[in-house]
Amino acid sequence: MSKRVDGQAAYVLHLHPFSETSLVVDVFTRDHGRVPLLARGARRPRSAMRGMLMSFQPLELGWFGGGEVKTLAKAEWLGGMPLLGGRCLLLGYYLNELLLKMLPREDAHSALFDAYASALRALAAGGADAPELRRFEKTLLKELGYGLTLDIDMDTGEPVVPEGEYTYLIERGPVRRVPAGTHSAGAGDTAALCGKTLLDMAADDYADPRTRLESRQLMRQLIAHHLGGKPLQSRRVFIELQEL
Repeated sequence: MSKRVDGQAAYVLHLHPFSETSLVVDVFTRDHGRVPLLARGARRPRSAMRGMLMSFQPLELGWFGGGEVKTLAKAEWLGGMPLLGGRCLLLGYYLNELLLKMLPREDAHSALFDAYASALRALAAGGADAPELRRFEKTLLKELGYGLTLDIDMDTGEPVVPEGEYTYLIERGPVRRVPAGTHSAGAGDTAALCGKTLLDMAADDYADPRTRLESRQLMRQLIAHHLGGKPLQSRRVFIELQEL
């Protein structure tokens, strides 16, 4: 059954050629999640859609169709977002790649859409990326059913203490570290991190340099686990550019 959708807030995640004149556009929408759309004629030089389908820019889209790939009927640029550049552009591609690899198609997550839009606005404004990236990553895992416990020791049920040292068990949460030689590290263990880092993450407070470092390491390990070994191209490019 053919269905028509109009006035849908969206962002372009990925474009790839479908024919000499058309594109398939993977978009992230507020009310329909990730949707693949066929943009007929969008590769033609005079196509009205050619300049509209830009990553990291807020769009209003309309489409129709009942198959797996719908047909794009309308694209309107909403404006108001500066273009990303340099490091921020790479970080934007990182956000897109996470959505493409982790979010099922047509699975709506309005809270994740808002977190994505907020992260893009922060990057476009040249703000510190750590808070917005960590908030987006946390929201992504929560929306996919992998929400993080950050303030409770899962062994004792007691609150995490700022001066404590913890290991984060990926399938459980934080546990207090014991003296060396008395704990056998498992596949779900992460590197040591201080209790203050966990509490800062729970409060979305990344002012402390140690919190920024340890939270990045923790989220990297958690996301790698839930990706099931699928590599992130954007991260590889970022590392290579840093080495240069």
